[in-house]
Amino acid sequence: MTSNERVVVIGTGLAGVRLARRLGELGTPALLIGEEEHRPYNRVLLAEVLAGRYSPEVIALPAPAQVRRGRITGIDRERRTVACADGSVIAYDRLVLATGSNPVLPPLRGLFTENHELPEGIHAFRTMDDCLGLSKALRPGVKAVVIGGGLLGVSAARALARRGAQVVLAQQSERLMERQLDPAASKLVKRHLTDLGVEVHTECRVRDVRCVGGAVRSVEMADGYALDADLVVVACGVHPRVGLAKAAGLDVRKGVVVDDELRTSDPYIHAIGDCAQHDGVLYGLATPALEQADALAELLAGDANARYTGTRSLTRLTLNGHDSPFDLAAFGETEALPGDDVVQLTDATRGTYRKVVVRDDRLVGGVLVGELGTVGALARAWEGAEPLPSDGGPLLHLLTNDGGS
Repeated sequence: MTSNERVVVIGTGLAGVRLARRLGELGTPALLIGEEEHRPYNRVLLAEVLAGRYSPEVIALPAPAQVRRGRITGIDRERRTVACADGSVIAYDRLVLATGSNPVLPPLRGLFTENHELPEGIHAFRTMDDCLGLSKALRPGVKAVVIGGGLLGVSAARALARRGAQVVLAQQSERLMERQLDPAASKLVKRHLTDLGVEVHTECRVRDVRCVGGAVRSVEMADGYALDADLVVVACGVHPRVGLAKAAGLDVRKGVVVDDELRTSDPYIHAIGDCAQHDGVLYGLATPALEQADALAELLAGDANARYTGTRSLTRLTLNGHDSPFDLAAFGETEALPGDDVVQLTDATRGTYRKVVVRDDRLVGGVLVGELGTVGALARAWEGAEPLPSDGGPLLHLLTNDGGS
């Protein structure tokens, strides 16, 4: 690409903002377009805003030079233009889709009004507006039900409890954060939430939501048991926003398919972040989104050798607070296969847990709960994928951070 080509980026999340800022630093300014009325912000920290630890201003991202608010309604690939909801048309030489993801809203009875809107008291937890709406509805003793026990549901339940709500968390699968954690680590997360007063139900399927006069009143389980609710938070995961890409005829599977240059099936259109599917993988995490943005910025600024070849991503959850801090990290495969070696250390008194999985003398995964002093060294050993010393001593040192005592 030449330096006078116009780059247009759709999406003001972490990926889009990082790309636009890096391009500006590299002398290739881009126009960033986003739907939300708020300044670009770090979505990862929304739970801390809900918990009252941060104000919205604290999680705002440094905005690039050219930011425009508006909703894009279509892409004309032949003319290389995008159409805006206000009727205007914007030309591009290179277009980047950083459209992110939408919350999954399960097909529960009563979840939507006749106008296909969420009734009063029912909230998704994906945007700043979601967060501010929840905060406005919170008061001490309010009865809140969180549907979903993944990373987002756990974060939301803890934040609501810290604000004085009576919280019930309903998780359909057998344990919390099952995608990232093994059973032992999940138990520690459950204990942490329970200590905060959260009532946790696993293997518990929600059947419907009962509303009276347009406002939520209860949540009913598949076994007929009903939970009183003033607030319901739906935290059932996310799916990539690919509507624009599909309508434009791009190759879309689970996400927008991209190659190592983060190009879509149209060589003038790229995709990064939650909406992008690279080498069959949808990451849906901050670190890969930022790495994709950095790689694409180098490429669009003229580095013909820049490539994105994938991310070995670590999941990290830090729940701050003077009374009950809680940290966990997980990477790779946290559950062993037959023939794997496992090193596991548990301190029930301190509520800490550390485990690594070794396969063919290589670190393939690990999970740490409570104290994360060793996580950096372990993650580097995992990312490097180098054979470990056969005596196991250095691995134990990495795991204990004190030479193996």
